[in-house]
Amino acid sequence: MARRYGYKEVLPCTAMVAVECSNVVINILFKAASLKGLSYYVFIAYSHVLGTLVCLPLIFLFNRQTALPPLKFPLISRICLLAILGYSGTICSYRGIELGSPTLASAISNLIPAFTFLLAVFFRMEKVAFRSPSTQAKIIGTIISISGALVIVFYKGPKIISSVLLQWPLGSSQSNWIVGGLLEAVAYLLYSFWYIIQSQVMKIYPEEIVVIFFCNLSVTLISLPVGLLAEPNLSSWRLTTSIADVAVLYSGLFGSSFGNVVHIWGVRLKGPVFVVLFKPTSIVIADVMSAIFLGEKVYLGSAIGAVIITAGLYAALWGKAKEQEMTDDDSGLSTLGPLSRGTVPLLQS
Repeated sequence: MARRYGYKEVLPCTAMVAVECSNVVINILFKAASLKGLSYYVFIAYSHVLGTLVCLPLIFLFNRQTALPPLKFPLISRICLLAILGYSGTICSYRGIELGSPTLASAISNLIPAFTFLLAVFFRMEKVAFRSPSTQAKIIGTIISISGALVIVFYKGPKIISSVLLQWPLGSSQSNWIVGGLLEAVAYLLYSFWYIIQSQVMKIYPEEIVVIFFCNLSVTLISLPVGLLAEPNLSSWRLTTSIADVAVLYSGLFGSSFGNVVHIWGVRLKGPVFVVLFKPTSIVIADVMSAIFLGEKVYLGSAIGAVIITAGLYAALWGKAKEQEMTDDDSGLSTLGPLSRGTVPLLQS
């Protein structure tokens, strides 16, 4: 019982937080590399090439004893759609980071729970019974989490931590927060569609590593020609700085491969809304990492917002857990047969 609870509840939550930490690190590394001249077209192409190479041996490593189901057109078409949405969203996201900052990207990412929840309701993937405590908890928790993120963005308050461990300024001469913020909003709307389609793919083909391999391969086939058209000068494709090498390596290993596999596993296990509920934690993580590694100050607003986000996340997760319990109870009753529900079989003599 405890092992099952750990797999279905503790492990997914821990994995989602770990992926959000990884994503914030990727954004910070990319911002630093872009200030040294790395193009986001080149960064995306190299990251997905590396992600494809990482996932290929994992397919054979984790599927040695079982035969993979055949790839059919409904699956291939959805994977291609995933690649197009993922690449378009990534282009918008990294361009937004260039114009803004990793913290801005983390703040705007809090739109994903709202976008995904609305899309899941529209596509009838989430039950909405406004009188149900689980539905109320999910809605209220999502609103609270987004409100906590807004507190962090719009209210600073007095400084509470000013220690600097490492000076690494990320200011940009072309900073344009309005355009950057709009691009981030478009990116996270595309990502919300991406999570919804992921859940459909998992129903057709529940093999996370295989799906992510073909997604990375598809994005690679798209990003290389598009990148060459956008950056025809071959010197732009040389990684001339150590921070660019680290950014591409980290993104390929922990973004295009590890992060995507964990996300699609979470979508299969818990659904798309569960996965995106952890997005509000990214702004807290970005604030903490910026204070530690970039020497940025931490203000009272960040601490208050972190508490609000945590409360909202807990409420939403409680709602998902209660909904899962109800689903499990219903399925348990259905497996016991009609007599367990107090009914008489129609053909009983």
